[in-house]
This record gives sequence, C-alpha cells and structure tokens, in this order.
Amino acid sequence: MTATAEKVRRGRKFDQVLEGAKQVFLSDGFEGASVDDIARAAGVSKATLYSYFPDKRLLFMKVATSQCEMQAEEALQTLDMSHPPRVVLRQVARQFLGFILSDFGSSIFRICVAEADRFPELGREFYASGPQTVHDAVVCYLQLARDRGEIRDCDLSLAADQFAELCKADLWPKLIFGIRTSFEESEISRVIDGAIDTFMARYGA
Repeated sequence: MTATAEKVRRGRKFDQVLEGAKQVFLSDGFEGASVDDIARAAGVSKATLYSYFPDKRLLFMKVATSQCEMQAEEALQTLDMSHPPRVVLRQVARQFLGFILSDFGSSIFRICVAEADRFPELGREFYASGPQTVHDAVVCYLQLARDRGEIRDCDLSLAADQFAELCKADLWPKLIFGIRTSFEESEISRVIDGAIDTFMARYGA
C-alpha cells in the first residue's frame, strides 16, 4: 500500500473533490493551487476537503495517479494480444501520445519534475500508477509476439522502453520546452509510422 492510500480517507464527496482539484491544478499548477480555490471548485468546505486529504501534496498525488490509472486501463482494454506487432504497436503509440501530449499529461509531468526534490514519491507513484503498467503489458505482448515468431529474441523490457522513446521523437521535446502547444494529426502519424518502422527494422523477425 502506498503512502497516499494510507493517509487518504474516502467519503461521499471524494470524486467531487478530485474533479475540483484536477481543474485547479491544471489551471494554477501545484504551487499556485490554493486549498480555498480547490474547495470552491469542488463545491465543498475546506473541512470536508481536509477530512479526505490532510495536505495538498496527497491530493495532487491522488489526482495524478487516478488520471494515469484511468488512461492505462483504457489502453489495456483496447490491446488485442492476438494481433500482429504493427497493429498493436500503433494502438499503444496512439494511447501513449494521446496522454503525454494532452494538457493534463504534460502538466503532470512538469509538476512532478518541479516537485521532485521536495516530494520524490510524487514521480515514483505516478510512474507506478500508469507508465509501469503499460510497460509491463507491452513486454507481455512482445513475449507472445516473439513466441509466434513475429519478434526476434531480445531484451524485451529494453525494446518496450525504446519504442516509447521512439514515439516521443520530435513531438515531446517541442511540447515540454514550450516550442509547440499542439500538433496536427499528420505530424503525430508521421512520428508513429517512423517509430514502428524503426522498431520493426531492429526487432521484427
């Protein structure tokens, strides 16, 4: 059990508090978000908010991990392990980029990095709640693809990580450094096509 789960108490307005907090964190960031603003956005009293979350850090962590868990679950539900690599890798890439290029995904990344020194568990729990889950699912798929003779025998964990990095080429650096705020569908498709071609050239049987 994580430190977050140990200290957070659920109640009738729990989801309401999370939704209000999500809106404020996205708008103002972790540092700029006030408890008063979060309570107002959630439509609850500060006493109710504090009864669920003793401090703002725990609230932010729960917002981040809940959103990431939801994205990971959606990704896994669409993953058909019986399909060939090019089909499944395209599904994975779409889900992955859809999240990290979203306003919420990029904001969560920036906040985790900004707060890493003071709250190192933020990044760890965020990673475990989604990216690690998806990584493990991709490794599982690659094992099946290898057994079917579609993928070469290799370090599958490294291969999964390399595919994720290939999907971020060109797009992620421009987004995170503020060069671009959005991308056309053709730009995203170009990167995904290149990632799949490069991956299959290296690992395809």
